[in-house]
Amino acid sequence: MSKAMADPMLEELCRQRYGHLVALATMLTGSRESAPDLVQEALIAVFGKRRSFPSLNAADAYVRRAISSRFVDGVRKSSRRRASESGFASQQPGAHLDVVGDDAELNALLAQLPPRVRACIVLCYVEDLPITETARALSLSEGSVKRYVHDGLQLLNGALGTTESVDDAPRVAVETRGAQR
Repeated sequence: MSKAMADPMLEELCRQRYGHLVALATMLTGSRESAPDLVQEALIAVFGKRRSFPSLNAADAYVRRAISSRFVDGVRKSSRRRASESGFASQQPGAHLDVVGDDAELNALLAQLPPRVRACIVLCYVEDLPITETARALSLSEGSVKRYVHDGLQLLNGALGTTESVDDAPRVAVETRGAQR
C-alpha cells in the first residue's frame, strides 16, 4: 500500500467529500465520465507529495484548487494540441462535452465559455465561493475573477434572458506604491 493511501486525511476526505469533489469536476468539465478522472488526478497531485493539512476543510480546499487548476491547464493543453493538428481543425470547441444534470441548455452554454470564465462562474455560483476565494483557488487576481465572472454572466444572461449581476461583489482597496502625498 502506498503512503498516500495510508493517509488518514485522504481517507476521510474521500469518505466525506468525494461526491462533492466529483460534482465540482462535473460542472467544470461538463462530463460525468471525465469528472472522476479529474478528481483522481487532483488527489494524486495533492496527496502524492508529503503534505500535512491542519483540518479536513484545508485539505478539501487544496484539492478543489487542484481540480480547478487541472481543468484550466487541461483545456489549455487540449486547445494547443487541436490547433497543431490540422486534420481536426473542423471540430467545434466544446462539442465533445456531455450534458451535466437535467439542464441541457445551461450546460451547452457553459461549454461555450472559455475555461477560466467557466471555472470562475462555476466556483462563484455553483460552489458559492466569494471572489477572494475563487481568485485564490485559480491563482488569479480578484480583478481578473471579477472580469471573467462579468464576461461570463453577460454571455449567459444574453442567452438565458436573465439579469444576474456581479455589482454586489465586495470592492477591493487598491494601494499605490511610491505615491506622493
